[in-house]
Amino acid sequence: MNGARLWTIARLELTQRVRTVAWYVLLGIFALLLIGVTLLSFLAFGGWGTGGAGVFSAVVYVTLLLVLLVSPTLSGNSINGDRDAATLAPLQVTLATTGEILLGKFLAACITGLAFAAVAVPFLVIATLAGGVNGWAVVTSLAVLVVEVGIVAAIGVAISGILARPLFSVAVTYLIVAALSVGSVIGFGLVSTAAGSEFTSKNRSAEYTSNGEIVCKDGGHDCYGDTDQMVCGEWDTYTYRVPRPDRVWWLLSSNPFVILADATPTSFDRHGNPDDLFGWIKTAVRGAQSAPELQSTWDECDPRYLDGTEYRSGPTPEEIIATTVPSWFVGLGVQVVLAVLLLWWAWTRTRTPARTLPPGTRIA
Repeated sequence: MNGARLWTIARLELTQRVRTVAWYVLLGIFALLLIGVTLLSFLAFGGWGTGGAGVFSAVVYVTLLLVLLVSPTLSGNSINGDRDAATLAPLQVTLATTGEILLGKFLAACITGLAFAAVAVPFLVIATLAGGVNGWAVVTSLAVLVVEVGIVAAIGVAISGILARPLFSVAVTYLIVAALSVGSVIGFGLVSTAAGSEFTSKNRSAEYTSNGEIVCKDGGHDCYGDTDQMVCGEWDTYTYRVPRPDRVWWLLSSNPFVILADATPTSFDRHGNPDDLFGWIKTAVRGAQSAPELQSTWDECDPRYLDGTEYRSGPTPEEIIATTVPSWFVGLGVQVVLAVLLLWWAWTRTRTPARTLPPGTRIA
């Protein structure tokens, strides 16, 4: 592996990608989008001095979203596009190896993806200066963002080496990214519903007159709270199916947005609530690990109902996160393995001399 040849290939790829005006227009549109997101986030999270963490998380999420939307277009035709343009074969007859060609194009795709993160830097600095941002959250979230940029770039470059047609490879890259980001959520919802369980609800109320007065055993109407004197109705029992997210919560582990939230350290207010989007998404995903209650009882004639001891609120987000297990490293590992396997496949399809080529493949 030669560093000079690797950088030459990456530089040539970058020159080809960024020399058009459309590239700079796209970055400008992204900057305008971040201005709107930043302003709205300050309004949503409390403004200067209190909402920095929320604004920071919103900007990082928007950056990740745009990378997932744009990167497949920039990297999904990097190899087969050169083959169609008859510029790949001259490169293959130089001293550059197949691995250097793949890694050079991967490096260029990473740099183009990180260009969006560079545009977001001023807005991230503003959010950090606003206060309330955890330093470890900044470091971790940006590290995960960079890794996700690399994974998407690797998938796009690999698919462009595996498939012969540029348009088809870009579409397949989008499908893989959509399967990780959107398909995992859809699959989680469908499978958790299909694997649901029966929920039983039992309810009993006190007897009331047509005037809304409670019926008492002594014939009066002032015994509410005295469970020995209250006249109670019959029990009503209802059964219905409820989803079981605790059985399939792992389907979300490879989602890029979930990985970003689950890996980022969370700060809480005095009520145990997160102060940014990372924490709220982490709470929702971690909460799916707990099995739901499959039976509930509501009894107006029960003293525990009257004093509120039996019907207390659930755990706080801080308690949910503290009592569940992280899964971000599993999902990130799945993404890395997928990217490496696809790159290896692309290497076998791109290496020279080639034993077989897809029909209609242009050599030079």
